[in-house]
Amino acid sequence: MITLYHCVSARSFRPLWLLEELGLPYALKMLPFPPRALARSFLQENPLGTVPLLVDGKTRMTESAGICEYLAARHSPGKLSVAVDDPAYGAYLNWLHMSDATLTFPQTLVLRYTHFEPAERKQPQVAEDYSRWFLARLRAVDAAVQQHEFLCADRFTAADVAVAYALMLASHLGLDAQFTPAVAAYWAGLQARPAFQRALAIQHQAALDQGVPTTPAPDIRP
Repeated sequence: MITLYHCVSARSFRPLWLLEELGLPYALKMLPFPPRALARSFLQENPLGTVPLLVDGKTRMTESAGICEYLAARHSPGKLSVAVDDPAYGAYLNWLHMSDATLTFPQTLVLRYTHFEPAERKQPQVAEDYSRWFLARLRAVDAAVQQHEFLCADRFTAADVAVAYALMLASHLGLDAQFTPAVAAYWAGLQARPAFQRALAIQHQAALDQGVPTTPAPDIRP
């Protein structure tokens, strides 16, 4: 049985959504955000105190895009993954890594220095600069989805799940108002997927059942 440790709408939403796309059985363990401060016992599972943590037998993973690659390759070869001999393989890997290193990263700085730091440590200029950074990097997504429905291989893959979380986070930060029409349409189509909708509903009910606040992690204000 796969176990996923998750905070509502944190980066661990990537593997949660993918698990629903794959139809795999899994146990979902909800944590309050941030778990390193509010669920200290979790440090015994993941010394970093971050989510996601995915446990699959002896495999333990903490990087959300890496988990997406792992789940897709192991449980849907040729469907939600892209084979190494496929011409789109390089693009697939590039999108997976871009999703966090290039797209989510600047938004975490916006979130931190706009909302998570105490008043005396907030940095409006940092937040503005990294908002612009994110929107500039989003031009790569815009260029891709102007030409195709999905990012690579002419089909929905784990790369779309990984990149879509950056769009989800942007929505929580109010940056979605600056999406281009092509990116906005792409994001709307991904949100309409049944597995995406199930993941939203499942995390909400699991939070209620496990006594964890249902407020999305990006919307929590210290």
